[in-house]
Amino acid sequence: MKKLAWLIVSPLFASPLFAADLMQVYREAQDNDPTFATARSTLDAGREKSPQARAGLLPSLTLSGNTVWNENEISTHNGPTIAKPHYNSNGYQLTLSQPLFRWQNWVSYDQSKLQVAQAEANFVQARQDLILRVSQAYFDVVYAVENLKAVRANKTAIAQQLESAKKNFEVGTATITDTHEAQARYDLANAQEIAAESDYEIRQRALQAIIGKEAGPLATTRKDAELTPPQPNDMKQWVAAAEKDSITVQVQQANAEIAAREVDKQRAGHYPTVDLVANQGYSKNYASTFGVYDTDFKNIGIQVNIPLFHGGLTVSRQREAAANRSAAQSALETARRGAALSAQQYYLGVANGLAQVRALKAALVSSQSALESNKLGYEVGVRINIDVLNAENQVYVTRRDLAKATLDTLMSQLRLKAATGSLGEDDVAQINALLDPSSAQ
Repeated sequence: MKKLAWLIVSPLFASPLFAADLMQVYREAQDNDPTFATARSTLDAGREKSPQARAGLLPSLTLSGNTVWNENEISTHNGPTIAKPHYNSNGYQLTLSQPLFRWQNWVSYDQSKLQVAQAEANFVQARQDLILRVSQAYFDVVYAVENLKAVRANKTAIAQQLESAKKNFEVGTATITDTHEAQARYDLANAQEIAAESDYEIRQRALQAIIGKEAGPLATTRKDAELTPPQPNDMKQWVAAAEKDSITVQVQQANAEIAAREVDKQRAGHYPTVDLVANQGYSKNYASTFGVYDTDFKNIGIQVNIPLFHGGLTVSRQREAAANRSAAQSALETARRGAALSAQQYYLGVANGLAQVRALKAALVSSQSALESNKLGYEVGVRINIDVLNAENQVYVTRRDLAKATLDTLMSQLRLKAATGSLGEDDVAQINALLDPSSAQ
């Protein structure tokens, strides 16, 4: 057979003129991802902690009123009834209160600032998490397509081997064992294709769950894309940055400071409170001497409350706050160590990934050279069709492995930036520049 049996690419992978790139998919996720929408609303709620705490330092104004119908009977001791006054008493009171000294309210206000900073840090964490989730889901789809191409190329080569084994058995140049072995390899390749197609569909659905719709064809990395090492190219500097600036560390740092202030807040339960209180009101009542009479009143003064004993509640709350402060300090140290470990892991992931990408690029060049040699050998009659198909399959497998190494390295770069709290849209844009919208998966 002089004509090669080339791999038929499924219409599923027909490339349009342009495909969606990572930045476009990320924009869709910002608008449609429910997890990110939850984080945005949580941030809005967290920002309200400050005005709520500030209210404890500002004056309060209340208005109260009443109206009561009274039926009374007035008599002397064991004597006759003197009067039965029936009347309506009513009144209102306007009260203004301004805290002058409430130390726990000032501590609460300081805590609220930290709570707002914590909420904002949590939102930054959610945004970084969105970038990582979108990028991972995007790259998973791209790799699933490369894997499916390699599996189909392998199946095509095995199908040719099976056909050749059957013909050789018919003419008596091969045994039935050769045919059975080829059939077993083909059945396995068919099962691998089914698994690869299923994996592709699953990866598509995972990305759809984030952006709220089918992503369609996706841009792949450019063939001339060059991956660069982390800057600075020093793991110790990345670890130091992670221990200081990791979002997890920032959140735990705020939590530790809130816990420390809570100790002061509970200690303030022993302190007196001083308020400026002013009242103005009106009342209508009945007195046996004057009958029904009206009263207008105004007063202003200083009110002091000194706590003496609350059954041990205040002391217990102090001990509770001190224990929570110790726990928060331990959680902060755990966050620092975890951030340092993540920075080390992802830095090494980038370094090793770059080395692997270089090796697979060299392997791809060698595989393509081997394919060309087999094609030439087939044309002059020293190679058979199976040799060419096997060489072509090796090119697809190497290309798939190169794609995985490249995508894993890019993810390690993003995760390294996230470990130091510096992951943002600029990093998405940098990776997006390595994609080719005219090539789709």
